Amino acid sequence: MSSAATTPPSVDKVDGFSRKSVRKAKQKRSQSSSQFRSQGKPIELTPLPLLKDVSAQEQPELFLKKLQQCCAVFDFIDTLSDLKMKEYKRSTLNELVDYVTVSRGYLTEQAYPEVVKMVSYNIFRTLPPSESNEYDPEEDEPTLEASWPHLQLVYEFFIRFLESQEFQPSIAKKYIDQKFVLQLLELFDSEDPRERDYLKTVLHRIYGKFLGLRAFIRKQINNIFLRFVYETEHFNGVAELLEILGSIINGFALPLKAEHKQFLVKVLIPLHTVRSLSLFHAQLAYCIVQFLEKDPALTEPVIRGLLKIWPKTCSQKEVMFLGELEEILDVIEPTQFVKIQEPLFKQISKCVSSPHFQVAERALYYWNNEYIMSLIEENSNVILPIMFTSLYRISKEHWNPAIVALVYNVLKAFMEMNSTLFDELTSTYKSDRQREKKKEKEREELWKRLEDLELKRSLQSDGIIPT
Repeated sequence: MSSAATTPPSVDKVDGFSRKSVRKAKQKRSQSSSQFRSQGKPIELTPLPLLKDVSAQEQPELFLKKLQQCCAVFDFIDTLSDLKMKEYKRSTLNELVDYVTVSRGYLTEQAYPEVVKMVSYNIFRTLPPSESNEYDPEEDEPTLEASWPHLQLVYEFFIRFLESQEFQPSIAKKYIDQKFVLQLLELFDSEDPRERDYLKTVLHRIYGKFLGLRAFIRKQINNIFLRFVYETEHFNGVAELLEILGSIINGFALPLKAEHKQFLVKVLIPLHTVRSLSLFHAQLAYCIVQFLEKDPALTEPVIRGLLKIWPKTCSQKEVMFLGELEEILDVIEPTQFVKIQEPLFKQISKCVSSPHFQVAERALYYWNNEYIMSLIEENSNVILPIMFTSLYRISKEHWNPAIVALVYNVLKAFMEMNSTLFDELTSTYKSDRQREKKKEKEREELWKRLEDLELKRSLQSDGIIPT
């Protein structure tokens, strides 16, 4: 779909190695990536009895001891070290997951700081530095976290803890605070999609349970996006953060606050300009549509914003923009449509004329949408004159027969909508074309006379013919 040129064969070698072999080596290396480092000596954990094997009175204290044991972090880069203790911790985490799922009465006030401490020790870490010049998220395999056998269970435990019927946000807010949320948001840059998926659930639960953190979470996501758009153009978790935002926007109360409208115009619209748009475009378009369903008056600034940053040199992005515009038009109110129809259809007219057949095809598919067709029909006296010249010319000149067939269908639909205007435009187009051809012929004749005169002067100056 992209119009970008393919890499010449000569560039496909790096110091004698093919890009493919370099990438394979890199992928192999990335599978064992982890920021946990060995402490230099083996970690010894004293085995504790199973929670189910002690009395109900002893369980809360044993639960705390097991949490403290699970604060031990192992080196997963060395696959042969601490094997017995790694397995013991894994089975303990499994036991804790089951325990918080089914038990009652375990969530004493003393448990909250221990849970947050254990989770923090395990998940908060420095992520591997991203090789942004080499790593292409659309083509390369992501770096998978080597410690995932433990990490997954820690996330699973924390989610069950947050979802527990006994969970009390009033106690937990002392420990799950702004600093905790900031560290959590930093982890969204993890290359491991499995981790980002768990983080998405964790952040969503925190947003739902801690009302005092909601504005802070929105502000920090806003900051991440602004840094991503205007500074780094690199952040792995944009799609996941947009998914969370989609459900947050869904719950906004009406009328929308000024900060929410500003976020739409100043952050979500500029997100369309980044090179890696395809990685999160579906989630971004969903957020935009959610806003417009909440407040239809935002339709005009959104569409004008998209038209202002319309991609000029990337056909793949043009196809994405056209798809998103169709989603917007699916929910647009007729009164809003009238405000943007002229600039919108001027852009669609350009897309229909695109030599890239996928762009032209995506634009012409608008006429297969019943609701959009009804809007076009109601405003055919404005839209038909904008579209007619491009459509008529393409029907005669386009290189792709499938596009020509679609154009004929659109012209037929326009003719049925407003035959009088269609005939007028056809007549005007033909007379304009005749005038153009006549002018063209006159220009050619004038050039011919000028050339003859120049030739004559040249021959005279050379004395070949008399003056």
